[in-house]
Amino acid sequence: MPAFRQVGEKQLPQEIIFMAWSPKRDLIALANKVGEVLLHRLANFQRVWSLPPNENTGKEVTALAWRPDGKILAFGLADTKRVILCDVEKPESLHSFSVDAPITYMHWMEVTEESSVLTSFYNAEDESNLLLPKLPALPKNYSTSAKIFSEEKSDEIMKLLGDVRLNALVLGGSSGFIEVYAYGMYKIATVIGVAGSCLGLCFSSDLKSLSVITEVQVSPDSVPEITYFQLDTSLLSVYLPEVTRMARKFTHISTLLQYIKLSLTCMCEAWEEILMQMDSRLTKFVQEKNTTTSVQDEFMQLLLWGKASLELQALLMNQLTVKGLKKLGQSIESSYSSIQKLVISHLQSGSEALLYHLSELKGMASWKQKYESLGLDAAGIEDAITAVGSFILKANELLQVIDSSMKNFKAFFRWLYVAMLRMSEDHVLPELNKMTQKDITFVADFLTEHFNEAPELYNRKGKYFNVERVGQYLKDEDDDLVSPPNTEGNQWFNFLQNSTHLKESPLLFPYYPQKSLHFVKRRMEGIIDQCLQKPADVIGKSVHQAVCMPLYKGSKSEDSTPRLFKLPFMWNDKSSNLHYVLFTMLESSLSKIYILRRHTDVSRSAANGLLAVDFGNFLNNSINESSDTSFYSCIDAHFYDDETITVVLKENAEQEGKERILAQLPLSSVYVDEDQEREFILNSSKRLDEQSDDIPTRTIFLESQWRVLENMKAQYVAVNGIRKVSCVLSSNLRHVRVFEMDVEDDGEAEEEEEEEETTQIVGGEHEELNLSAVNHSSVCGGSAELADETEEHESSLDS
Repeated sequence: MPAFRQVGEKQLPQEIIFMAWSPKRDLIALANKVGEVLLHRLANFQRVWSLPPNENTGKEVTALAWRPDGKILAFGLADTKRVILCDVEKPESLHSFSVDAPITYMHWMEVTEESSVLTSFYNAEDESNLLLPKLPALPKNYSTSAKIFSEEKSDEIMKLLGDVRLNALVLGGSSGFIEVYAYGMYKIATVIGVAGSCLGLCFSSDLKSLSVITEVQVSPDSVPEITYFQLDTSLLSVYLPEVTRMARKFTHISTLLQYIKLSLTCMCEAWEEILMQMDSRLTKFVQEKNTTTSVQDEFMQLLLWGKASLELQALLMNQLTVKGLKKLGQSIESSYSSIQKLVISHLQSGSEALLYHLSELKGMASWKQKYESLGLDAAGIEDAITAVGSFILKANELLQVIDSSMKNFKAFFRWLYVAMLRMSEDHVLPELNKMTQKDITFVADFLTEHFNEAPELYNRKGKYFNVERVGQYLKDEDDDLVSPPNTEGNQWFNFLQNSTHLKESPLLFPYYPQKSLHFVKRRMEGIIDQCLQKPADVIGKSVHQAVCMPLYKGSKSEDSTPRLFKLPFMWNDKSSNLHYVLFTMLESSLSKIYILRRHTDVSRSAANGLLAVDFGNFLNNSINESSDTSFYSCIDAHFYDDETITVVLKENAEQEGKERILAQLPLSSVYVDEDQEREFILNSSKRLDEQSDDIPTRTIFLESQWRVLENMKAQYVAVNGIRKVSCVLSSNLRHVRVFEMDVEDDGEAEEEEEEEETTQIVGGEHEELNLSAVNHSSVCGGSAELADETEEHESSLDS
């Protein structure tokens, strides 16, 4: 009997409700009842990282899925109706988006179709990298760890792009909600016409067919009905090269919007709270002063005559202080400089790259023969390009405001510093005493711009004047700017306003002088989202129902054991383009496991599409060996690979102390002599459980591929045939055991390990070394030498 070698066992503090193996590494993702997402290694079930529940994301995890390359983990949250894409290297969100319904199931598939058109596109993907400069990394000195977005480098955001080959994240939710997201980023299909809450999804690798299992409950008192749907998605299959190219552009655009958003977050952090302190101090001074003169007049008197009123002197010397003024001046200069660099290097480069990809998308939309049937709309893309242009104009306006404000601020602080030194009768250095006419003009401009009382501001949040002009551009508010740019005397602006035709010309980007940078960015995001939404609607409407098969009535009331994975479970055999559905009829025939097999091409029907499997007594073959009744019930089952199903079994006459069994069921033992099988003819007017007596049944006596799970009331299993691992979870949802599955015996296993060690180094197994090194350094504050090692392995991680 194969050992199914146990490599880890652990009692967990919280109940596990979802688990999913990484397709590429020996990692398993878990979600527990309190909303925490965990990543564990195969060896000793060692924890790699944990992502605690967050108010910005949500606390009720309802689904997990890995990107096919194993570098990103997606999870859905019911309470906030959000989907989060998380980096495998560390517990940080790379991207998130909202959905219209709570997610109940996720499936992330990769297209395996090959064609010369696709190959040429994959090779041409790097064109934009040659034409566009590399986006500069986001600065590390701004900490946004309190927020959901906590990236420090732009290359982490670029991980979202992943491989060029098309992959799609399919989301299923309540009330018939099904959406398809290309590369897990941008929606390319909103499927309609499927009833019920989704229990399982499976998208064929050739994109021809989408299979769905739903649970329909007509009324709160009725028993839910489990139904199988097969949807025809042939439009995606026919236009696969075009869909891939379009979706890739969408993903580039989405990633750049994320990059711009993070750049703006860094700018907001650079604009420090200390500026607001100055604003509040001077506002308090205005409100408390008894003199009739304005703040501007008070400072002007000090500038012209060198004498300040007693009130102004008290404000400067007692509240502001010489030391505080010096620190404030340095802080403002540093903030302005940082914002200026971020606008030039990040916002502008990101916006230019956005324009490039949108312009290419517009060119694709103009090729109507290829892209019109996918819903790509040239007019909508033109609006998006215009919106990006307006954002670039607003960013340039901010640069001009920073430039003029820095000059005025420097002159003002230098003058005020000298004036305060004189008030305190300190020694003033000769070089500080020199003040040119130009400096005096800058100070006067500063006082005119910032301290001129504006009666229209009296009722707006208690503001009497605006001390600082840059911050208003970075406020995430819909209010107009307090101090918009002065366009009087600008000849080009006046010329445009007086010209009817030029003002509405599509060649000129519209300008919003009264609005903040945040407002223009939000407007740009909204227009881009709207323009990229049309293909999702068009493709979604092309999807139609090809097969509808009511399976069975569900359990009316949940038993005391929480159900982790509700059978049925679906699998897509890429080699033969077949869909498999595993399920048990809970009420009518608990002991049997049913395998429904259908071709992904809905025009073809697979022979012998449905089989029932009974498990005979293989622990003691002398008892009931020839009995027609089954001896074991299947309580959970998953496809291990294209040829094997992993099952958890319990004896039908289970008593206290009886052990559960983990077994491998080869499909070859189920599908034998197919030509001689009694073919099952479905009566579409009845549910499948009402025809269960007519379904061909095969009784299996497993010979070697099984193991008794001692001292464990096993209930659920998660498997990965690529990595040859499984994880069994007990019915209390806290006890896990991890197994390596394809192991002959200890002696041979050791020989295999020695052989594997040499091949793994060549085969890119360094990615796991990298992951463990990264996490060791993060947990233990690893040394610089360890960090160097992880950097060396990064090249193999991406391969």
